[in-house]
Amino acid sequence: MAGKLLIIGFGPGSYEHITKRAREAIQESEVIIGYNTYVDLIAGLLSDQQIVRTGMTEEVSRAQEAVRQAKLGKKVAVISSGDAGVYGMAGLVYEVLMEQGWKREGGVEVEVVPGISSVHSTGSLLGAPIMHDSCTISLSDHLTPWELIAKRVEAAGMADFVIALYNPRSGRRTRQIVETQKILLKYRSPLTPVGIVKSAYRDRQHIVVTTLEDMLNHDIGMLTTIIIGNSATKLYEGLMITPRGYQRKYTLGAETQPLKPHQRLKSEAEPWALEQLEEEQFTESHDAYDEENEFIDEEDEEAAGIEEPVLLKSSPSPSTRNSLELAMEALQLVSQGTGSNTAVEFNTHLTATQSIFEFAVSPGIANKKLSAVQLIAIGEIVGERGDIEYSPHHQLIVRVQTDNPQQITTELSALGLLLSPIGDVAQIKACDFCNLEKGDSIPYAEAIHNRIGHLEVPKELKIGFNGCGMACYGAVQQDIGIVYRKEKFDLFLGGKTVGRNAHAAQPVAEGIDPEELVELVTRIVERYQKEGHPNERFHKFFKRVKEIEGYRHQEAVGFVIENALCGD
Repeated sequence: MAGKLLIIGFGPGSYEHITKRAREAIQESEVIIGYNTYVDLIAGLLSDQQIVRTGMTEEVSRAQEAVRQAKLGKKVAVISSGDAGVYGMAGLVYEVLMEQGWKREGGVEVEVVPGISSVHSTGSLLGAPIMHDSCTISLSDHLTPWELIAKRVEAAGMADFVIALYNPRSGRRTRQIVETQKILLKYRSPLTPVGIVKSAYRDRQHIVVTTLEDMLNHDIGMLTTIIIGNSATKLYEGLMITPRGYQRKYTLGAETQPLKPHQRLKSEAEPWALEQLEEEQFTESHDAYDEENEFIDEEDEEAAGIEEPVLLKSSPSPSTRNSLELAMEALQLVSQGTGSNTAVEFNTHLTATQSIFEFAVSPGIANKKLSAVQLIAIGEIVGERGDIEYSPHHQLIVRVQTDNPQQITTELSALGLLLSPIGDVAQIKACDFCNLEKGDSIPYAEAIHNRIGHLEVPKELKIGFNGCGMACYGAVQQDIGIVYRKEKFDLFLGGKTVGRNAHAAQPVAEGIDPEELVELVTRIVERYQKEGHPNERFHKFFKRVKEIEGYRHQEAVGFVIENALCGD
């Protein structure tokens, strides 16, 4: 017997904002599937249901498990904060069903239970910022190309939408919100009101009302939703108010309105409406052609028996010409009226865009000391149009606008600096070998870097390397840990450095001969590159495949924190 899928949006997380239907759907379900944090938020509504928890980035596995359980005849709840159909689980569950050939008739039943989305909970705390046309844009480029997101931001800015930004910044995604601000400042005043709300209606709720110019000076993270006002949005008593336009027809401070109800929809009361604009444009066009003698004169009309004037020249009406056609016509007029040089300069300004070159730079794999000359060179290259960020991995993350990245890499490499790509690549994270005094294993660290140091992998991969058994640099906590001990190497796989279930890497081998190390690590990383799922971290890959190069995965030992005793 087919089961049922309940895809539930439970709102911002506070119990008073969970709908009656959402509560009922949660309580009547046999299986609850959700992200760890979401399960915790609704813990008070749960009873003896089967709970399936997963971590972040495990959305696909949650959807697949939900469909599998429903096909077994169970009633399964998939929970999302906010509204399940707004960047939530509803679409993904349907996609999984579509892949499996699901039919509404005879297949598992699906019910989507709506909830209060973040844009609405955030808007309520800020006043009334989304009273007029608005849009939501997620700045996460994990699933959507950044070029497409940037186009949407550009279009929304140009069209004067109130904009709600979801997923504005994370630990790794820091540039997206910066680029978004730059785009919007082309179309909005720097003083445009902006609301920044973190954890709306949750225990750590935090609200800031600021401006578009100043927004980046405030704390913004994954739990933040940002609302950017349009050109009409006002600040009043610390609140954002976006007028809808009532002041055009009404006198808001008067008890008696100058226009009676039957007058408010008349054409003369709406000179901005499409019909009136089209009529005005047609009249202007008609008069212009009349002045240029483009019409057949009245005597010819009478002779020909024509009752209505007919245009001799064909011309598209203003309402059918798009903005590109108008822009190209304006550009031609500029070139004709001011000479070709001005037109060329204008085109150059439009097309000569510079990209942002982003890379990591360090003094070397083992060497951790930067010279004054190297620092000066980096500073001169970055200048006023870039920035430098220090990372916890003994690297400087450099971002600079340039149309010639090759020149930058050549100059810095000539000074002995090591340049590396950032993102989802393999990186060697080595200690300083006690200020290079314990340097016997340095050649092997450098050899691994030369072989796989820039290799693209499913998810950022850190290879920790320690030059002695003290392992003080924390190599055993990384995805792959290598420790030099007694002239041989110990190998560790599958560390997890963050999260509630963070754990050290599993020790899988002792006493590896130095001659075998580089090839062994290369094979492990290359297999991860080929067989890892997109966005799958190495420790999850190791757990899934169960064995790499003969090394078996073993579950990390868990622990339980007992409740503290009160009193004596």
